[in-house]
Formats: sequence, structure tokens, C-alpha cells
Amino acid sequence: LQLVESGGGLVQPGGSLRLACAASGFALDDYAVAWFRQGAGKSRERVGCVSMTGNIRNYAISEKDRFDISREGNMVYLQMNNLKPEDTAVYSCTAGSGCSGKGDLLEYDYWGQGTQVTVSS
Repeated sequence: LQLVESGGGLVQPGGSLRLACAASGFALDDYAVAWFRQGAGKSRERVGCVSMTGNIRNYAISEKDRFDISREGNMVYLQMNNLKPEDTAVYSCTAGSGCSGKGDLLEYDYWGQGTQVTVSS
């Protein structure tokens, strides 16, 4: 039972990436999902959360207009636009019982290993 992130890579400033979170061994659509990121030498930062049904999304990240969390079937996505060098980080998804309203989960049941996003020219 695990989460697997994909879609990371190297992108130029101003570019976009869409990360995906998939579940192996369980149904991700039974869980709320949150995204986190952690840059080198930095503490982990909440990005945002999407409810099990997908109709509630809340973001903790300061520039929330550049990020969009969505879900379709057994996949959850993090769309990132107008990327900046400071967005460089390992992005991870986590699944749990529900969104806290603060961009993270009430409880954490599963974590992924993360996918590296590097924003550089």
C-alpha cells in the first residue's frame, strides 16, 4: 500500500508542471489528499488539500493562485503555473481522513516518496 508521485522534473522559470499522485493497493478516491513540499535545507511546507469528493480544496501556500489541486478517479493532481526558482522542492502527496481547512489533513494514513521539481534556467 503506497502513494506514488510523478510528473516532476526540470522546468524554466515561468513554466508549468502537473504532478500526479497515484495509489497502489488501495482506492485513493476513498481519501482526502494533501500535497506538501520540502526544499533543500528547508522545513516541510503545506501546499494544499482536496477532499475525498473533490468539492473542497484549501491551500496553505502563500501564492495559491499559481497552484491548483484536482482529482479525477483514482488520481490527484497538483497543477503548478508560473513556476519560480523558490518552488524548487521535493513534492509529496499524502492521503488521510479529511482536510483540516488549513491545507493539510486531519490524519495521515499514507505518504508518497516525493517527486523532485527543479525550477531553473
